[in-house]
Amino acid sequence: MLSGIRILDLSRVLAGPLCTMILGDLGADVIKIERPGTGDSTRGWGPPFDDRGESAYFLSINRNKASVAADLSTSEGQRLVAGLMDEADVVVENFLPGALARCGLAPEVMCGRYPRLVWCTISGFGAESTRPGYDFVVQAEQGWMSITGERDGSPMKAGVALADVVTGKDAAIAVLAALVARGRTGAGAHVRVSLAQSAAAALINAGQNVLVGGGDAGRWGNAHPNLVPYQLFAAADRDVVVAVGTDDQWAALVRVLGVPPLSEAAYATNAGRVAARGTIILLVARAIRERPAADWRTVLDAAGVPNGVVRTVREVLADPATGASALTGIAPSVPGRVRRPPPGLDEDGEGIRARGWGYFTRD
Repeated sequence: MLSGIRILDLSRVLAGPLCTMILGDLGADVIKIERPGTGDSTRGWGPPFDDRGESAYFLSINRNKASVAADLSTSEGQRLVAGLMDEADVVVENFLPGALARCGLAPEVMCGRYPRLVWCTISGFGAESTRPGYDFVVQAEQGWMSITGERDGSPMKAGVALADVVTGKDAAIAVLAALVARGRTGAGAHVRVSLAQSAAAALINAGQNVLVGGGDAGRWGNAHPNLVPYQLFAAADRDVVVAVGTDDQWAALVRVLGVPPLSEAAYATNAGRVAARGTIILLVARAIRERPAADWRTVLDAAGVPNGVVRTVREVLADPATGASALTGIAPSVPGRVRRPPPGLDEDGEGIRARGWGYFTRD
């Protein structure tokens, strides 16, 4: 869908590279500018490393790109990047404020020189902040850790760098919106996203609960503050989740479990179930414990009750539907495809320095 769109990737680590990988999955040509010698910081974020010495972290977010090394502190590197901007549609970068200006590549200057250019700046804490943006710090400061973990346990971060992931997807959305607007007006735009704002916006119902209810949010472990039953249960052999989101689903669960006390009229609505959370969870947990997880998956699926077995990452990746590859990662989450494996450092440098965007050939 983005065939012919040219993305100049001046970002590193996770949010920016994820954004440009998504655009590459959708068909855009992506040139990744990297520091000579070391490249993107994540090239060294291992083990594990593959047999070529590439870190798994780097491989996970850099497919469908070409790599060229350029030292932006030199006139040669600056000329190369400025020349690529001349024919680019989009620039994505996550430099600290003023860093690109010192290289003669200030966003406001380059956008003025190339008025059709869509420029996306990704920051940690806003356009004016000089604080480095690291996912762990953002999860702490934006409320995520305070609502993650067991109720009586310590604050806990998510198991993946989810603030970075959400920000990278927000950045891709902002870039696509700017490209649509350019298609109508002919004018580019400078769009800005930050880890802090993306993480705050992603609080969704947890944030709205505080705004409406007045009290602060807390940790619920694997339960839900607004829905019952909506949590983890131990089956006879392994853990499962049951996620009742409607009163009809509750009625179906009651029929499957066959536990008479759960049929009381007071439990027919979600508000009634939240009020009687302790009693309901105790009764459901006793019933779930009697059968293996696979049995519950079969009967609950047949009844239309949302449920799932808690699988390991290895189990997920072994599922053909995941489309996982050790070289190119998990299949695109957008309607795109893998056209290029993640590049080695400066793997495409000679061709790009000689031909610029002409290095790419149309399928």
